[in-house]
Amino acid sequence: MLAIEGLDVHIGAIRILESVDLDLPAGVLGGLIGRNGAGKTTLMRSVMGAIRATGGRIRYQNHDLLGLRAHERAALGIGYMPEDRKLVPELTTEENMLLPAWATRMRSIEERLPLVYEFMPELREMRTRRANQLSGGQQKMVALGRALMCGTQLLLLDEPFEGLAPALARRLAQVIADLKREKVSILLADSNQQHAADLLDRVYPIERGRISDD
Repeated sequence: MLAIEGLDVHIGAIRILESVDLDLPAGVLGGLIGRNGAGKTTLMRSVMGAIRATGGRIRYQNHDLLGLRAHERAALGIGYMPEDRKLVPELTTEENMLLPAWATRMRSIEERLPLVYEFMPELREMRTRRANQLSGGQQKMVALGRALMCGTQLLLLDEPFEGLAPALARRLAQVIADLKREKVSILLADSNQQHAADLLDRVYPIERGRISDD
């Protein structure tokens, strides 16, 4: 599903990722586990094309992602939930969710949106509310719904549980478990395994920009 080989990323003169190898098979939920600053976000942004890789390869199914622009990668069925949500404050919940579908000119919006609402009925209830009217936890749910619009095959979830109240964290874990049962491949970045330990099929420990074999 996703194969990363020898990935290097520099930001200016600083090396953020060094020779990263990661193999995520189809239908697997993998945990990219490491402390803040370990390189988790940089790795995910590199896969999505938001940060330019300086070396290595990223392959998704039969596609060389490094040769594609960000919206072209999303159009292949990859959804991304950033750590800081990145919602447009003035847009409604539904409009924020539809943004990647519009950007990729998705033809199946009418079928995909109801499916996302089936996984997360709470999003339907607040679909007309602007993002700046939502709590931080609600915005996290919207960010996941937005990722699901394009993420039909692969989801990249960056710190999905960070800052959530326990009840909302449990709800988000339930949604992720439901997606796992649907055989969606998921790479989940977290600083620990507290909320996702029972869900993970594989763990990829990352420290100082490198993934260990432990």
